[in-house]
Amino acid sequence: MLTGMITLVALMLLVAVFLIATYNKLVKLRQRVQNAWSQVDVQLKRRYDLIPNLVNAVKGYVQHEKDTLERVTHARNMAIQASNITEQSNAENILTGALKSLFAVAEAYPDLKANTNFIQLQSELSDTENKISFARQFYNDTVQIFNTTIELFPNNLVASMLGFIMVDYFTLQGEVEARENVNVSF
Repeated sequence: MLTGMITLVALMLLVAVFLIATYNKLVKLRQRVQNAWSQVDVQLKRRYDLIPNLVNAVKGYVQHEKDTLERVTHARNMAIQASNITEQSNAENILTGALKSLFAVAEAYPDLKANTNFIQLQSELSDTENKISFARQFYNDTVQIFNTTIELFPNNLVASMLGFIMVDYFTLQGEVEARENVNVSF
């Protein structure tokens, strides 16, 4: 009887330790995902801050390209207002396309391409795009670890009991479109 009671208590203690360890691991991973998203968000904010300066630098040279400038501004505003990962991904894809169009238009204006302010802003934006790319990769790697941990047995039992849910990746929508060249016609 005593041996059975000790075995039962030891088994209950083992289950409690497993539950606590799994819960703590999931909380730690969820915090890493939130930190990774924060890093993406910081770089996106930097990008959003650069865009109005870039648009203003271009405005003086390309008066009749108002539509392109408005698309960039509209895309930036959509990206700023995005409220979740999916909306953010979609808005960023639109913004990236609009910026590609802006740079394609700038190619047609030699004075603009030689403008020091434009060159500096273009360089800063390129640097920011690289940082965004790295931050996205880090975020998606962190999400992959979190989502895999939630799906693995027996973690999935604990995760579902405690309300841990899968997190969306920050992905390109329509990768084929994103890889195509921008078509600009005058």
